[in-house]
Formats: sequence, structure tokens, C-alpha cells
Amino acid sequence: MKNFWRRLRLYGFGFGIGLIMVFFFFRNRGCAWLPENRVKNTFLGKVLVISETNQRIFDEHHLSDSLIVSFLDDGSIAFGSSKKQGKLKVYKIEKEVNGKNTELWFSMPEDAFIAEVVWPKGSIQKFKSTTEGFGRMIHFPNVKSFVYLKENDELKKQMAEFGIKGEETIQFLMKKSGLIDFSKSKLTAEPVPEQFVVLPREKGDTLSARTTWFKEHIEFYELERN
Repeated sequence: MKNFWRRLRLYGFGFGIGLIMVFFFFRNRGCAWLPENRVKNTFLGKVLVISETNQRIFDEHHLSDSLIVSFLDDGSIAFGSSKKQGKLKVYKIEKEVNGKNTELWFSMPEDAFIAEVVWPKGSIQKFKSTTEGFGRMIHFPNVKSFVYLKENDELKKQMAEFGIKGEETIQFLMKKSGLIDFSKSKLTAEPVPEQFVVLPREKGDTLSARTTWFKEHIEFYELERN
């Protein structure tokens, strides 16, 4: 019996040390069940975009894409100051940058595949998604494939005409130079938001498409070329 209790104490001690290591060292990678990390992982599972206006501000503050994304790794969410209700949720995330506490807002339209990163301005409770200009894509879901091309004859015809071999070609273009046209997107549309994707190509033309979020994939309905 003494050996049993001794083993139980050793097990409990080891388990406690393990929890501490997971919490302090692995953070959202090891504690996905924590409320803060559930929110962060939700953002990391989306396409992060930055509007032209916010891009200029981030450049002025020397905030690179990788630094912005790192807010979702080791930043702290201020739940009390965030907009957690409604179809557009906005989270205030803070992180020390160059010795100064820096705050960014991460907005998440319900059922959309994009999430917008913005520099704080005004009231977070009154924040509205960008509706003009373009948004540059800076982060993508960490999965092998996140693009789905809807099967229809018209889309197949367009793909052949534009030299698109398949979903991997679209995904490559999105990662290389993909943009969101905010003016043509409908982030409050029912039953699901529409995001208008723009894909500049090296040959000089630009492909564009109306898309939605469908079963963890970005679904393309048709392609246009400008």
C-alpha cells in the first residue's frame, strides 16, 4: 500500500509539472482547450487580411507580416475589452514589441473565411469591416489544401481558357499575391458571406472570383479575367 501511494504522489507530481510546461512553454500549441487559445486557433484557421489603410499604419510602426501573425502565438487577448457578441466579433490582442505594449484588433465576420487585422481606432464595440479598397492576404490555414473549385461545366471551361490546372494553381496564386476586394465582397450576406478574391498573375492579367467558406474550404464558383 505504501508503494501505491508513493507511486500515486510521483505520478501527480509529474502530471503537475507537465501541465505547467504545457501552459507556459507550448501555449496555444498545447492548450487548445483554453478560451484564449481557442480564439487564437480560430483566427489561425482563417485567411488574415490587411487593408491598404492599415498596411500604411503597420509600415509606419515597422510591423512585419510575421510579427503581426505572432500576436496569435504569444499575445494576450483582452476579453473584457473585446467585442465578443454579434455576427462580427473583434478581439483586442496585446503584445510587447520593442519594449512597448502594442495593441491590434483582429475581426472575424461570422461564417467568413477571412479575418481582418486592424490598427485600433475609435470604439471596438462600434467597429465595422472595411468596405473599400483591397486587402492583402498575409496568412493562410495550415492545411495541405484549403481551396475547392465547384464542379460545373462553365468553371471547367474557364479553367481551360485561363490555363488553370486545378485547385493547387489557385492556392499558389492566393499565397503569392492574393487580394480581397472589399468593395465587391458581401461580408453580411445571407446565408453566408461572399468574399471577392483577386489573383494577379505574372503574365500581366488578373483573375477574380466570387467565393464562400464551405466545409473548411474556400469555394470558387466562377472565374473572371481582366
